[in-house]
Amino acid sequence: MKRQAALPPTLAPRLVGEAAVAAYLNVSPNTFRRMVDEGRMPRPKMLGDRRKAWDLRQIDLAVDELPVDGGASDDSWNDVDAA
Repeated sequence: MKRQAALPPTLAPRLVGEAAVAAYLNVSPNTFRRMVDEGRMPRPKMLGDRRKAWDLRQIDLAVDELPVDGGASDDSWNDVDAA
């Protein structure tokens, strides 16, 4: 993934391409495409006629909605917010 020279090194890009978002999720690009097709991940934003990029904020929200192994609710961190 090529970074823009004007972007400070401490500031992560908000919109990323397919290969970068797949790496962010620790899955292959094929698996990521399948997740998008199945509606488990958001569709990309269009940056012109053909260029597509994914919003990492939307990706993070979609990850929060993925099922937890065993089907149980993932509320084990709820007490952290209460403190």
